[in-house]
Amino acid sequence: MVRRASFSSFADNLLSEQPGDVADSQPDRLQWPFGQIDGLDRDDIREAAYEIFFAAPRSNATAKSKQLSHLMDNAGEGGGTKGGGLMVVNSRIKRTLGLRTRRAVQMTPLRPASGASKKDGKMPMRPMTSAELMRQQMAVSEQSDNRLRKALSRTLVNPQFVRRPELLILPLELLRHVTPNDFATVTEYNSWQRRQLKILEAGLATDPFHPLDRHSNPAALRLREVVRYGEVKQIDTDKKSDAMRMLTASVQALANRNPAGTPVDVPHWADGFPLNMHLYIALLRAIFDTRDETVVLDEVDELFELMKRAWVTLGMNGMIHNVCFTWVLMEQYVVTSQIEPDLLSAALAMLAEVAKDAKSMEREPGYIRVLSPVLASMQAWAERKLLDYHQWFQNSVAGIMENVLCLAYYTGRILSEDVSTPGCSGASGSSTQTVEFDPSTTAVGNRADCYIRSSIKNAFNKIYENGSGNIDSMVVEVEEDPCEILSQLAIQTEELANIEKETYSPVLRNWHPYPTAVAVVTLHNCFCSIFRQYVARMSGLTNEFIRVLNHAGRMEKKMVKMAKDNLTGSKDGGNSVVSEMIPFEVDSIIMNLIKGWMEDRLRIGRECVKRATETENWHPRSKDKKDAYAQSAAELMKVAKTTVDEFFEIQVDRAREELLQELADGIDKLVQDYASLVASVGVKEMPALPPLTRCNQDSKLLQLWKKAACQQPCQTPCQASIDMDQVGPPQPRLVASKSTRGRGETHHPRLTMSRATQRLYVRLNTLHYVLASLNSIDRSLTHFATRSNNRHNPSPSPAVAHLARRRALALPNFEQARDTIQSSILHVSEVAAFRLIFTDMSSVFYDALYVGNVAEVRVRPAVRALKQNLTFLTNVLIDRPVALREVMKASFDVFQLVLLAGGVSRAFLKADHQMIFEDLGSLKKLFCSIGVESVTEEVVEAEAAAADEVVSLMGLPAERLIEEFVRVAWEGYGPVGDEKMPIPPNPSRWARSDPNTILRVLCHRDEETANRFLKRTFDLPKRRGS
Repeated sequence: MVRRASFSSFADNLLSEQPGDVADSQPDRLQWPFGQIDGLDRDDIREAAYEIFFAAPRSNATAKSKQLSHLMDNAGEGGGTKGGGLMVVNSRIKRTLGLRTRRAVQMTPLRPASGASKKDGKMPMRPMTSAELMRQQMAVSEQSDNRLRKALSRTLVNPQFVRRPELLILPLELLRHVTPNDFATVTEYNSWQRRQLKILEAGLATDPFHPLDRHSNPAALRLREVVRYGEVKQIDTDKKSDAMRMLTASVQALANRNPAGTPVDVPHWADGFPLNMHLYIALLRAIFDTRDETVVLDEVDELFELMKRAWVTLGMNGMIHNVCFTWVLMEQYVVTSQIEPDLLSAALAMLAEVAKDAKSMEREPGYIRVLSPVLASMQAWAERKLLDYHQWFQNSVAGIMENVLCLAYYTGRILSEDVSTPGCSGASGSSTQTVEFDPSTTAVGNRADCYIRSSIKNAFNKIYENGSGNIDSMVVEVEEDPCEILSQLAIQTEELANIEKETYSPVLRNWHPYPTAVAVVTLHNCFCSIFRQYVARMSGLTNEFIRVLNHAGRMEKKMVKMAKDNLTGSKDGGNSVVSEMIPFEVDSIIMNLIKGWMEDRLRIGRECVKRATETENWHPRSKDKKDAYAQSAAELMKVAKTTVDEFFEIQVDRAREELLQELADGIDKLVQDYASLVASVGVKEMPALPPLTRCNQDSKLLQLWKKAACQQPCQTPCQASIDMDQVGPPQPRLVASKSTRGRGETHHPRLTMSRATQRLYVRLNTLHYVLASLNSIDRSLTHFATRSNNRHNPSPSPAVAHLARRRALALPNFEQARDTIQSSILHVSEVAAFRLIFTDMSSVFYDALYVGNVAEVRVRPAVRALKQNLTFLTNVLIDRPVALREVMKASFDVFQLVLLAGGVSRAFLKADHQMIFEDLGSLKKLFCSIGVESVTEEVVEAEAAAADEVVSLMGLPAERLIEEFVRVAWEGYGPVGDEKMPIPPNPSRWARSDPNTILRVLCHRDEETANRFLKRTFDLPKRRGS
C-alpha cells in the first residue's frame, strides 16, 4: 500500500475552511458544515478532545482506586487485541459496512517487571491497548499524556470524597492542578493555559448548551474578562488568587445554570453546538490508520465504546453519533483523493441509518441542527460531481457514479423530509445491494435530467475550446477557418454522443427514463449555438458554406436517430424530446442572412440618430420653406428609403410577409428614436405665481403725486408705478414713440422671436418632414406586398386576389412611429409657443401689460408684436394648425396670468373692465384673421372661454365678488364667518366658479371693500411699498 501524507494535513485544510466558502477554485473539496471556533485551531480542538476522552468514566464502580486504575492503565479493554504480532481482528462495524481489515496489529514495548531482563537483547512487545492506540492516533505526546494523568489523579484521588469524572469541568480542574513546572518552558505553559481558557469561553459563553446573552450576563462578562487578561499575561492559578476565584465562580455559575430553574445533573461546559461537534469529530477522525488513511482501524468497535463514555460530557447520543460518523467517512473519502470506494459505500450505508433516525419520533430538537448542514454539504459535493460527471467519472464509472447518485438522492430526500428506504449502494462485504428507484419519479428524474444536461454542456465546451484554440464560452473571436472548426467539432460531437450512450447512459438509466435522448438533445443544442454564430458571420451563400451545412445535416440525422432509438416505448414516441432539436434548414439560414443584412442597414440608421444626438444644431437646410428642416432628418429618411428599395431586389420566397414586417418594425423603431430626440426640448415653464396680497387704496396725497409723475415727459405713468411698487430687479420697459406714447404703444414693431425659439420651429418642421417621408415609405411597402403576391400567383381567383389586397392593406406598418411623431409635434409646438409668449414676448406681455395703469398700457403693442411673429410662422412652417393653436393657447394663458397673478405692480378697478374686455377681443380678432382653416372663430372662442370668464369677473363690483366667493367657498369649505379660513388651492384651469380665481380678482381690486374682506377673512398682508 502506498503511504500518503498524514491525516493531519488533510484535516487541517478542512478545519480552516469557512462554512460559507464556495469551493469554485477547488470543486472537489467537501465543505465543513460546522463553522469555526474563534481562537481555537485544529491542534487545540484535537488536544481538548483527547483530554475529554481520557477523563471520561471507564466503569460504573465508585471506588476511587478502581477509577484511577482504569484511567491510568486500560490494558485488556480492547477485546480481541491480545495475541501475536500478526492476527485478524473481527470488527462488527467494519464487517457491517464492508470495510477491509488491516492485517498487521500495532505493537508497543512491554514494560519489564523489576529484575527482568531483555530477551535476546530486544524489548518484549505486546499489542497496544485501545487507550494507547487512541493516544497515538490523536498524536498526543507522552509528556502531555503523563501530565494529564497526574492532574486527574490529583483531582479524583481526594481523601475527603470521591468525584465522578462526568461532574468535572475539565479545563478548570486542569488549570487548578497543572503548574508551569509540568512544562518544559513557560511559553509552552502559557499556550496551554490560553487553550484551556478558550475552551471554557467557547463552551460556556460563545456556544453554550443553554442560550445566553453573553453581553449582559455577569458571569459571562467576568469569564470573558479573565480570558482576555490571560491572552496578554499568564494567570495565577493558585486557588487563593483573585483571578482564579473569579474564574471559578464564573465557570461554576455558567456550567450549572438552567433556565428552567431546576438543578442540573452534570455541568454543561462542552456540549454546546457547534463546539461539541468539533470535539467529537476530532475523536472520530482517530479511527483511520495513520499508516494508510484509507483504512479504518480494526479496533474501531473498542474505540467507539470508549468514545461513547464521553457522550455525557459532549451532549451526544446515538442519532448524532450516526450523523457524525457518516460525515467522517465521507470526509475521509474526499481528503484521501477518493481512491478507496469502500469509504463511500460505508458512508452510504451509514446514511441509510441516518434516514431511519431522521423519521424517528424520538429525535431531539437539536438533531436537525446537526443533520441539516452535514447533509447539505454532502449533497453539494455530490451534485458538483454529477453536474460534470464526464470530468470526474472517466474510469470505473459504474460503481462510483452509482454511489454518488445515491448520495445526492438520499441527502436530498432526507433534507426534504422525504425519507427513503435504505439500500442503493450500501456495502456488505464485497457485495453491493441495489434498490431500484423509479426513474419516472418527478424529483429523481428532474435531478438526473439536470445532471445530464449540465455535464454534457461542460464536456462540449471543453472539446470546443481545445479544438478551436483561443476560444472561450463558445464565442468565435479568432481569425480561423470557421468551416474547418465546425467540421471538426461535428466529428467530436458525434464521438461524445457515442461515449455517453455506451458508458454513462447504462448507469443513468436507473435514474432517468431516457438519458441518451436527453444527452443527444443537449449536444444538438450546444452545437446549434456554435453553428448559428458561424452563420451570423457569413455575408452570403458560398460552396464552403454549403459543405458545412451538409456536414451538420448528416450529424443531425445521426443524433435524431440515436434519440429516437432511446425513446422507443415512450408515451408520445419521443416527439416531445425530439422537438427540442431545431433542424438546420437552408431556408432558415437564408432568412437569417437576410435578417443580418437588415440589421446592418438598421445599424446605419441608428448611427444617423446617434450622430444627430451629438452634432445636430437644428438649423434649416436652406431658406426655402420646403427645406426648412434639419439635415439629419434627410440623412435618416434616405437610409430608410434606400433600405426598402434594396429589399425589393432580394428574391426571397419563404416568410416574405414576416421579413417585410420585420423591416418595417426596424424602421419604425428608428423613427421613434429620432422623433424622441427631436422632441427632447424640455417642458413648458409657467412663471411662478406671486404671493397673494391686499391691494389697498392709495392716500389722496400719493394719488396726486402719481398723477404728477405721469405728466413728466421723461417718464411714463406705468414707469412711475413700477419704480414705486416693484420688488427685486426692474421690470422690462416699453420704448414708446411720441405718437403712441400716450396710448402705451410701441412704434414699428419688429420680430421678437429669439433664435432658440426659431430652432424649435425647425424641429417642428423636421417632424412634419419625417412623417411625410414615413407615409411615402409605407405606401411603397404596401405596393411591394401586393406586387409580390401577384408575381407568385399570376392568375389568382377573385377570392385569392381579394385576400391578397386585404393582407396588403392590413399590414400594421409604422403605427407606433406615427403616434410618437404626433405626440412629439404637439409637445414641441406647446414648448415653442410658451417660449415665444412667456420669454420672447415678455416685454410686451407679462412684464408690461397693465403695469401701473390699465389705460396707459393696453394690449395693442403686444397684438402688433404677436401679429409679426404669427406672420413669420405662417411663412416658415410646413404644417401650421397645431403650432398656431398652441400660440393661441399660450396667449390667452398669459392674458389670464396678467389679470390674476400680475404681482404688486398691477391693480384693477371695476371701471377697467371695458378696456380689458376690448383688449381680449383684440387678441381673439387677431387669431381669427391669421387665415388658417383649422383656426376658426369657434375654435378661438373655445380657447378663450376661460379668459372670458375671468374678464367677466373683472366687471363685477367688489360686493358682488365677495358674495360669489362666499357662495362657492360655502360649497367647498362650509360657512365663512369672521374666523380665518384657508386660502383655496390653485386650480388646474381658471374659472368663474373657482374660489381661487375669484379670490385673485379681489386681491387685485383696488377698493376698500375688497381690502377689508381680505384682511378679515385671510389676514393677507399689504403690498410692499403701498
